[in-house]
Amino acid sequence: MDGRFANKVVLITGAASGMGRAAALRFAREGARVCCADLNGPGVRATAAEITAAGGKVFATELDVGDPAQCRALVVAVVEHFGALDVLANVAGVGALRRLAEETPEGWARAFAVNVHGPFYLSQAALPHLLARRGSIVNVASTAGLRGHAYMPAYTASKHALVGLTRSMALEFGRRGLRVNVVCPGGTATPFLQTFQIPADAELDLIGRMQLLPDMAAPEDIAAMICFAASDEARYVNGAILSVDGGTVAG
Repeated sequence: MDGRFANKVVLITGAASGMGRAAALRFAREGARVCCADLNGPGVRATAAEITAAGGKVFATELDVGDPAQCRALVVAVVEHFGALDVLANVAGVGALRRLAEETPEGWARAFAVNVHGPFYLSQAALPHLLARRGSIVNVASTAGLRGHAYMPAYTASKHALVGLTRSMALEFGRRGLRVNVVCPGGTATPFLQTFQIPADAELDLIGRMQLLPDMAAPEDIAAMICFAASDEARYVNGAILSVDGGTVAG
């Protein structure tokens, strides 16, 4: 296939649904050979089947991004399968609306395992290959990584950490040809958002601050920014925070 990602290899997490699925499909349409990874095995295989049906090159795998051994093994598998790695898109994420007093150690740990540790483990494992190809890492955080959100302590803290990790990597490796950027979506119509249950007696005006516009973004809106950040069109974009939120964090 021709396109911005012809002859490029992309590893994308969270590819079973939502933004990750939309980005995987777009990368493939634009010529990339794609590895789709997700904890949701049936979902990620369905994404891969759609890419294959459209004539794309893909393989799918189940992955718990919070497991460093699985992350290292996946990078090895991608390079063995496709011969290279050009783009790492860390899209997988977890979160919940929960009062601070009701957050559990398990919930807190899982938020950081998926939202921070996973991108770190995969970036570290992929680093030699990405440096060799002068590649790109695109992390997906949230407006919760740029401002406070009530009733989301674990999610907000972990997404702030991911923004910080992005900036650190961008500075360390920018002069060596590896670009690292972070996309920060606002409210997006995905299955992930449907899992957010508002706590009883929550102050709704605080929750309303999470989104400026009455309608939500589509997963394809976020996928467009992920693919732009990963492409050669963004060759001079490094360490950037790319908000796709309808202006929510503008003021």
